[in-house]
Amino acid sequence: MTEPPISKELVQKHGLTDEEYRQIESILGRQPNFTELGIFSVMWSEHCSYKNSKPELKKFPTSGVGILVKAGDENAGVVDIGDGWAVAFKIESHNHPSAIEPFQGAATGVGGIIRDIFTMGARPVFLLNSLRFGPLTENKSTSAVVAGNNRKLLKGVVAGIAHYGNCIGIPTIGGEVYFDESYTGNPLVNAFCLGVLRHDQIRKGKASGSGNPVFYVGAATGRDGLAGAAFASRELSEESREDRPAVQVGDPFMEKLLLEACLELFEQADAVVGVQDMGAAGLTCSTCETASRGGAGIEIELDNVPQRESGMTPYETMLSESQERMLIIARKGKEKLVRDIFEKWDLHAAEIGRVTDDGLMRVKKSGRVVAEIPAAQLANDAPVYHREARPHPAAIDTRGTTADTRGTTARNGSHEFPNFKNDREALLNLLASPTIASKNWIYRQYDHQVRTGTVVLPGSDAAVFRVRCGETEKYLAASADCNGTHCYLNPRQGAKMAVAEAARNLACSGARPLAVSDNLNFGNPYKPENFWQLRECVEGLAEACRFFNTPVTGGNVSLYNESPEGAIDPTPVVAMVGLIEKKEWITTQAFKKAGDLIYRVGGAGKGLGGSRYLKELLGEKRGPLPEFDFEKELMVQEAVRQGIQSGWIRSAHDCSEGGLAVTLAECCISGREGIGATIDLEGVGRSDEMLFNEAPSRVVLTIAPEHRAVWDALAVEKALIGEVGGSDLKLETAGSTLIWKVEELHQFWWNAIGRLMDEEAC
Repeated sequence: MTEPPISKELVQKHGLTDEEYRQIESILGRQPNFTELGIFSVMWSEHCSYKNSKPELKKFPTSGVGILVKAGDENAGVVDIGDGWAVAFKIESHNHPSAIEPFQGAATGVGGIIRDIFTMGARPVFLLNSLRFGPLTENKSTSAVVAGNNRKLLKGVVAGIAHYGNCIGIPTIGGEVYFDESYTGNPLVNAFCLGVLRHDQIRKGKASGSGNPVFYVGAATGRDGLAGAAFASRELSEESREDRPAVQVGDPFMEKLLLEACLELFEQADAVVGVQDMGAAGLTCSTCETASRGGAGIEIELDNVPQRESGMTPYETMLSESQERMLIIARKGKEKLVRDIFEKWDLHAAEIGRVTDDGLMRVKKSGRVVAEIPAAQLANDAPVYHREARPHPAAIDTRGTTADTRGTTARNGSHEFPNFKNDREALLNLLASPTIASKNWIYRQYDHQVRTGTVVLPGSDAAVFRVRCGETEKYLAASADCNGTHCYLNPRQGAKMAVAEAARNLACSGARPLAVSDNLNFGNPYKPENFWQLRECVEGLAEACRFFNTPVTGGNVSLYNESPEGAIDPTPVVAMVGLIEKKEWITTQAFKKAGDLIYRVGGAGKGLGGSRYLKELLGEKRGPLPEFDFEKELMVQEAVRQGIQSGWIRSAHDCSEGGLAVTLAECCISGREGIGATIDLEGVGRSDEMLFNEAPSRVVLTIAPEHRAVWDALAVEKALIGEVGGSDLKLETAGSTLIWKVEELHQFWWNAIGRLMDEEAC
């Protein structure tokens, strides 16, 4: 094999700057060879090193009661849930691969996050996802061709998620999906997984003990996924769209075998020293990171690495991101045990090297050293940058006004916004808009009931799952939330509201929040406006997580989410997990019984800034956002939890996208048997503002009539607005009466996405 000579052009092609290359030379004390250059390029990419975001990530709260493994220490954080049991969970992105190859990009995203969880010693029990796509229909800014491509991306991504999760037998039980022009050409595919384990089952990803054997287990290595971490660390362009070798190919049946073999091996307490998933940067990342964490070195022989393609070079073998592979550091003398367990599961268990005490990652090919790099410096000494930040022109300024993309301003007041004129048609149109419409076309493709632990099916405020912990059962609630429009208009407040909404969704399910994993999706950080959005969102998230006492246990940063049309809206997805102490506290959003009293907790709200009403019906994406107050939010959540735990509340639903009118409609139509309501909204002012504003800190809930007195005595802002019953949703506002048949509302809401995707099939 003849390697290309190192040149300035070759260094630039690997995404390294001149200064970074000089730093590499300083670390090595010489010029790197081609394989070493590739190794540094992937490890020092944004995807692996977080070199542009690390200073911001340090702002997150990561400690707290119940945190057993902190963010950044291992593949996933671990949180105590009582009685000696814990949960490991994390969310990660596979955005760029999904834009190029939606089926495999999404499928391997699911496979990768599952491996992060069982690497910790936890058995994965459920999945969530957070997805973003461009508009599904033609509009002023989206051509018919582009809309068709967006539908194809949605179809491919959902099929990929369904394929992997269904085949491996892990239920996908919830998530969120948004549609907006900013995601055209750059969809977001964020996958979340949660696993359960005992405290004594926690596994660490470190190599220690000189002479301990290093095993490669799982699938053979191929050329798929080459330099995928570097691919994910640059903008999507017409050139990168042809970079199909950077997209991995997954095999969920292989991963199922790998999962079971690893968990069986982990039961042998003294057999395993450390374990690491071969995810981004593959064999490179798994070797240098385990060595770095253990303060050791690792030496491997590439001739012993199982390969499914002939003639692979050291460069290709080290940078391949083939799926379903793990690195296991075994204890010396346990080699036969490792081989026997993996042979039982019909998997490779190849001894490829050993732990050393010299601190070097040494790679050999046929006995010849082809790469030799200090492991700790490779893993930990990537350059860290403090980028320039400049407010985005669409965001709120210090005077409290909002500049839209056309340079005009809008003051906080409903009279500044146009009116759709017809509130009855407005609600129907909003229910049929893909962001608000039922996502049943998507989640019906997922096996969300496999393993029989799903308690609350997809479609309510939060997913609820039952886990068996020894002789007891525990109930976990989880929600993924982020409104990209809010973060575009006011990144700091939008991020705060994302955390608050996730916590509010858990409160509506009866849960107490435990912790958060986040996925930070942003544009190119070298552009000051994009970096400002990142910084503002991180600081908003950090402040909110501290307030709600929900430490960040880890997550993912995905930058360079830009297509030739521009950057995505800033999208810091918040995945929050909570615990429901008693089965009888589990609560869902649908109205339950005629005669129940309907309350709005929290104020009426005002202003249409940032609302779906403004965006979907009037084509305007501008603010300012409604006011947000932490103390008010917490008071609402505590009141809802108290009402649920006291047995007063029959249903509870967070008021968010679409405002009060959409929330009430969803309460009517999201149950198995739709039931109507009569609503009387007092107050003056524009009816559209009253019905469709998206002020935070609001919940619609129902109280059994016999509990009215104790509920009314509770000190929280609330209003009795109606009663459950009948087959119509009847709204009386400002002297006018609006009536919809519940069945009519259901048809608009339930079939909207399916109709659009059926058109695509035709």
